[in-house]
Order: sequence, then C-alpha cells, then structure tokens
Amino acid sequence: MSLKVAVIGSGPGGLASAMLLSSRGLNVDVYEAAPQVGGRSKTWEQDGFRFDLGPTFFLYPRVLEELFEACGRSLRDEVELTQISPQYRLDFEGRGRIDATPDIDDMERQIAKIAPGQESGFARFLDDNRRKLERARPILERAFPGITSLFAADVLRAIPHLRPWSVDSELKKYFSDPLVRIAFSFQSKYLGMSPYQCPSLFTILAFLEYEYGVHHPMGGIGRVSEAMQNVAEQQGAKFHFSTPVTGLEFDGRKVTAVNTEQGRHEYDAVVINGDFARVVPKLIPDHLRKRWNDRKVEKARYSCSTFMLYLGVEGLEEQLPHHTIYIPETYTEALEAIEPRHELHENPPFYIQNACITDPGQAPAGHSTLYVLVPVTNQVGQINWDAEGPRYRELILDRLEAFGIRDLRSRIRTERMITPADWESKYEVHQGAVFNLAHSMDQMLHKRPGNRFEGLDGVYLAGGGTHPGSGLPVIYESARISTNLLFEDLGVPGDHSTADKQNNDVKQGDETLKMGSDHAAA
Repeated sequence: MSLKVAVIGSGPGGLASAMLLSSRGLNVDVYEAAPQVGGRSKTWEQDGFRFDLGPTFFLYPRVLEELFEACGRSLRDEVELTQISPQYRLDFEGRGRIDATPDIDDMERQIAKIAPGQESGFARFLDDNRRKLERARPILERAFPGITSLFAADVLRAIPHLRPWSVDSELKKYFSDPLVRIAFSFQSKYLGMSPYQCPSLFTILAFLEYEYGVHHPMGGIGRVSEAMQNVAEQQGAKFHFSTPVTGLEFDGRKVTAVNTEQGRHEYDAVVINGDFARVVPKLIPDHLRKRWNDRKVEKARYSCSTFMLYLGVEGLEEQLPHHTIYIPETYTEALEAIEPRHELHENPPFYIQNACITDPGQAPAGHSTLYVLVPVTNQVGQINWDAEGPRYRELILDRLEAFGIRDLRSRIRTERMITPADWESKYEVHQGAVFNLAHSMDQMLHKRPGNRFEGLDGVYLAGGGTHPGSGLPVIYESARISTNLLFEDLGVPGDHSTADKQNNDVKQGDETLKMGSDHAAA
C-alpha cells in the first residue's frame, strides 16, 4: 500500500511539496481553505484587470527549474518567463535615479552620476557576493535540526559570512555614500526587514538580481502556481479546495490523522504550509510543541507588514518601467517609523509594479494595472486601520500624483485596498507580518522552526516560517529540504541527499563536540 501524505496549504511551499511527493509515487492530498491554489502567490481578476496578490517577480529561478526537472518537466515549457530590463528603477527623491542593469559599465556610469567616485565598488560587490553565495548555498539547502548542524564542514566554511552586523554596515566596504548603499540594501525589505537591522548575509539578495535577473511570468505570478498544481495533479496529487483543516490527531507524538469538516483522514505524514504562527498553534496542541509553544510564538519577532493599493486605471503608463522603487529623502526615518516606533510615516518609500508595460494582457486595451506596496508596521503597532486606511489611501494617492502619475484619481476604474489588519483577519497572516518570522540572527538556522518539526514524528514544515526563510526561491527550497527528510524518515527509495547530509553532519557535529569536551577535560 502506498504511503499517504497530507499537505496543508497550497502556497508556494505546499505546491512544491505536492510536486515532489507525488513525483515519488506517494498518495498526496492537498487541503486548501481558499477556492484556488497559490496562497498569496496568486493572481486575481477584478473588472477585467489582473493583479498579483503578493509577490510580483522571480529571482534566482534555478530552484524552481530544478523542482520541475525532478518531476520530468521543464519550467520554461510550462510558464513563459520574461527577464525584465531594466530590472527596476530606483528613484531617489531629489537626487536622480538608477535604472538597474547587470551591465557593469552602464551601472558604473549611473552610480557616478548620483555619487561620483562610488562606481568602482560595484564590480567588487558582485565578485565578493558571488563567492559569498557559493559558500552560503550549503546553509540554504540543508536542514538545521540542532546546534550540532553548525559543526558540519561546509557550514563552518559558510559561518564567516554570517557576520553579526547589518547589510548596510557590510556595504560600507564598497560604498561610502549612504544613498548608493540603499540601492544595494533596499532588498532587505523582501524579508520584511530594515537594511540597518537585516543580517549582513543578505547582501546576496541584490547580487541575485544582477547575476540572475528579475523575471516576470507572463499572465502574472499565479501562472506559476497553476503550473505547479497541474504537474502535481498529473502525478496523482488530489487538491481539496475550500476545505480548511480543523486539527491534527496524534498517537503520542506521532501524527496519525487530519480532521476537516468532511471528516477524519488518516495519513503517514503531514506537511504544513501556512503562516507558521497562525496555523501551527491551531493544529498542534500546545503541550506537544515544547520548543515553539504558544508563549514562544507570541514572544518571537515578526517582519513588517504592507499597505497595498491595487489600481486598475484608464490609460497606458508608458513613462513607468515594470518595477519602480521610490526612495524618499526621509528613507531612514520612515524605516525607523516601522520599527522600532511602529508608527505610520507621512513620506514613506513605496514600490509600483506597472505590469502592462511588459504584459498588456493584464488589463483591458488602453488600460493599466498599478500594484502599489508601502512597507508599514505589523499589528504590534495597534494602528486603527478602519480609520487610518482611508486616510493613508489618500496620502499615498497624493504621493503617486506628486511622483508623476498624472490625474490618477480621475482615471481609477477599479480598486482594492489591503491593510495589515486585512492581512491578519482575511488572509490568516499572524500580526499581518507578510514576510513571516523576522530573519534576525536569533531566528535563523537551528533557531528557526525546523523543517522536521521538533519533537514530533511525521510533521514537516514548508514555507517562510521554517528554514531557510521567506522569499520564493528559499520557500521552494524549504519544501525540497522537508520532503527529502520525509522520504528518508519513511524509507521512500531514491535520493535523500539533504537528509543523508543532515544525519552525517549531526554525527560529525557530535564528534566535534566530543573532541572539544575531551580537550577541555584534558
């Protein structure tokens, strides 16, 4: 009889898990509370306009390509990916702009225009981060079940790159000008963190953009989620939509069944893909979660949130590139308003996606979709969004018009607004923290919830709330790590390289600790 596995949630981590599990012949049921796949990585339609709900582009498609290859498919055959050029525009209020490109000569010319003398750091930044990524890859592609994992040989080689200072501080090696550092550090917001707090490892985020490009899936990010669903279904996975899981059953510490409103369903293992702090406490009793009990979950640090406007407008926004990031003169103060002050700022940075410049099918003819994201505090700030939401909408529309989007209000034909309170209440995001647990040094590697959930048998995690963290490439990687552990635990034939590496490293770590103890005793 084939092994049965339940996947709870069909966000990117759940979809990747379903693909990998079904590719090895397991009986896979995917339970999704919503009526469609994707979680926040979906595309939705309103009045003929199509919008991405959350992520709007792909970095580092290698991981996703490998997932499709593991299923005997080609990502490029299933999804049309277009590399964006320029990858984005950085508009610095009062100091010019940069149209980001991997062309070193072009980038150096643009950097020199806004900060003469800083351009020589760009090539050095790329070279150093190329080496950093090569060293860091092992720690992003393996499980970290405990502190002994840190003593594996490849991890020890990567540890020097986990320097205990910020992305901004690390960039001072290349750029003395604070504005230029912002151009290579704003990417910390992909993790929901300030570059003045985000660990220095994550300078690799900007490097990935220049080395591998920024990609747009034609039709929207939801096309990728739909392609992943199709592959999983063709391999036998079954999707159960509008079917929230109400609880898990355990025999001691071994998961045995999934409960839904339709009944009780027995499984050999369960993969949980959902917002960690919202889903796990609902499904697993507190007494079974010794490391991540309710008290620990509440005390953990979480990412920022976002204030969103999705605008379907009349007219073609030909003056805007596909991606624009606005950096106000008050950038540092605006980030401090998010954390530690947990306040709203009146001149915040914002991001605009103008998808129709690349993908005109996202709107009716002669119209455009504008996706506007403003980083804001999560719900720790206790902001009354019922009152502040309409006011902040007006403020952001004013900022967009001042930025150069002419007559915006009069041209809006359809609209949706999402606040941090909406992320929490309507989309099951704890504290509205859309980038999940913060990526601080005390919540990384073995200090993050484990891919094989600690202290339980048969429970695995995939998504931004486990290792390696948030962002589409690493969420897909989390699913690969977790399913490899599952295969090894259940004796599924095939390649268990991640699990085998982990077990060997634990043994190596134990030996290292033993040697250290023996040395201390001597």
